[in-house]
Amino acid sequence: MTEQAIDKTGSQEREFLGHPIGLTVCFLTEMWERFSYYGMRALLILFLTKHFLFSAGEASLIYGAYTGLVYMLPVLGGYLADKYLGSRKAVTYGALLLVLGHLSLAFEGPQAVLNGDMVERSEMHVSIFFLSLALIITGVGFLKANISTIVGALYGPNDPRRDGGFSIFYMGINLGSLLATFFVAGIGEIYGWGYGFGLAGIGMLLGLLVFWKYQHLLEGRADPPDPEALKKPVFAGLSTEVIIYLGGVVAVLVMWWLVQNQKMVGSLLGASGVLMVMVVMVYGFTKCTQIERERLIVATILIVFQTVFWALFEQQGSSLTLLADQQFNRDLGLLEVTAAQVQTMNPLFIVILAPLFAWFWLKLSQKGLEPSTPAKFGIAMCLVGIGYILFSYGLGLTDGPGKSFFWLFVIYLFMTMAELCLSPVGLSMITKLSVARLVGMMMGMWFLFTAFANFVAGFLSSLTGTSSHGANSAQLDVGATIDLFNSIGMVAIGIGIILFILTPMMKKWMHGVH
Repeated sequence: MTEQAIDKTGSQEREFLGHPIGLTVCFLTEMWERFSYYGMRALLILFLTKHFLFSAGEASLIYGAYTGLVYMLPVLGGYLADKYLGSRKAVTYGALLLVLGHLSLAFEGPQAVLNGDMVERSEMHVSIFFLSLALIITGVGFLKANISTIVGALYGPNDPRRDGGFSIFYMGINLGSLLATFFVAGIGEIYGWGYGFGLAGIGMLLGLLVFWKYQHLLEGRADPPDPEALKKPVFAGLSTEVIIYLGGVVAVLVMWWLVQNQKMVGSLLGASGVLMVMVVMVYGFTKCTQIERERLIVATILIVFQTVFWALFEQQGSSLTLLADQQFNRDLGLLEVTAAQVQTMNPLFIVILAPLFAWFWLKLSQKGLEPSTPAKFGIAMCLVGIGYILFSYGLGLTDGPGKSFFWLFVIYLFMTMAELCLSPVGLSMITKLSVARLVGMMMGMWFLFTAFANFVAGFLSSLTGTSSHGANSAQLDVGATIDLFNSIGMVAIGIGIILFILTPMMKKWMHGVH
């Protein structure tokens, strides 16, 4: 494709290495934010089972509630940014909360002890731990959807570089994850949980400083929609902006309560998902043209179906990490990796394969052969399903610990290839198919269903363990895990086939958007 053939109408004019220069700011900010998030996530299930001595079942449900809430709050954060704050202010506030949350995790407290069938823990430090999670949840709510929205705002509606830009942005996410899952995970497991969590906090601080110093390069594309109205006093002398920030503090307290009541989280996420679909559909049928409405329908279908993918993908931080700890030989010859460091394979594969996938999609696009977004979703579902079925086969080949690391390699490779077919193009799809006035809400809807998937992931992981206390309470039931992984693998493949069948209809309703 020649330079003249690229339609850059509406895109940011100032460029760096062929893309809008604002992409560099988003890349670095999100890289350090993901460094902190994935570093903490890599340690979380092991910290819960080994430090606080929660059972595998209990720890999995806490993990699922936490990761679910992390992806639920961007619905609210996206709305507040669209209507009031603008993405720049929302991202800055979210980053501040994240720094506080990650650094406070470093105060791990004393090791829990087992007294008969009872676990004795420091309740104060357990409360601090849950408060730290609440700060991170709320911070991600203000940051996550809005940093992605900024990336979309850098490109015009017909700029073919958009998918490549999101792939580059996504590679930044996984570069941060790569560094985190190796260094934060390794330091946390080997030298102490507090050191690992503290390093994650330092990473988030770097992300905040980068965005603060270089936000001018966004050239106003992330500013509030009405800056003057945002500063006017509206209640008790407080401006809308200050009220929103105080509301964020209240949200932290609500999240602190919710993350400790996991069943409530599942009900809330399920009901919120149904309500969000209804709101979008009512809006589409009452205030949109036929083209806008049909595009919203396609976006909604893909958002709902991606729930299955993320429920399988997020086993990395829960059941797959516990399996790596308990069942697999992690001595690779040149080095022996810790259980949490096994998660390094996903971002490592992303960093290696993302440029190849971006190049591959561009070449196919030039020849008119690039699969549509619905077809890519179908490919992703089939790949992740095959990965789980192969892993289940390998898991059952030998009894007891010491299983071949090769099977972990297989499932992470298939999950990564599936991820590259779905996630970068999924984020891009939201910005392209959404009505301009709804893009923040639709991005939030994407994360809401991702949130529900994360909760389901925790629930599925809990089915592989036991809820009893005792010396073996964190051990997984390998037989139950094999049966579960086989079943969810088949479900994923079935959904992939359904998406292939629906692709012609959805492609028509996308009205030229690819």
